[in-house]
Amino acid sequence: QVQLVESGGGSVQAGGSLRLSCVAYGYTVTYSYYYMGWFRQAPGKEREGVAAIDSDGTTGYADSVKGRFTISKDNVKNSLYLQMNSLKPEDSAMYYCAADPIVPLDRRLVSSEYIYWGQGTQVTASS
Repeated sequence: QVQLVESGGGSVQAGGSLRLSCVAYGYTVTYSYYYMGWFRQAPGKEREGVAAIDSDGTTGYADSVKGRFTISKDNVKNSLYLQMNSLKPEDSAMYYCAADPIVPLDRRLVSSEYIYWGQGTQVTASS
């Protein structure tokens, strides 16, 4: 079995930045084999796809974070990252990383497509 562990969350003022990390443990293959995504869930809301990166490196973003967030990965370190800039209060949520062997391009921000999940890291942006 594999585990995904997120870190890097915290509390910042609106306009600030955070960099989230997701490290994989127990993988028998490199991250390059997987489709990876970042999702978030705020109280009372559905889990929302934030960003995704395919096995070939193609990225996708929710409209709400385009231009502010950047997803990347380091296959050697088995790590996934989410650089979050210009944070807004609306970005406050529990952030989760996820992985799956394959995800259709048009569903890469759909949470039900992913089988491996981390435990989450809290992000809070305050005015």
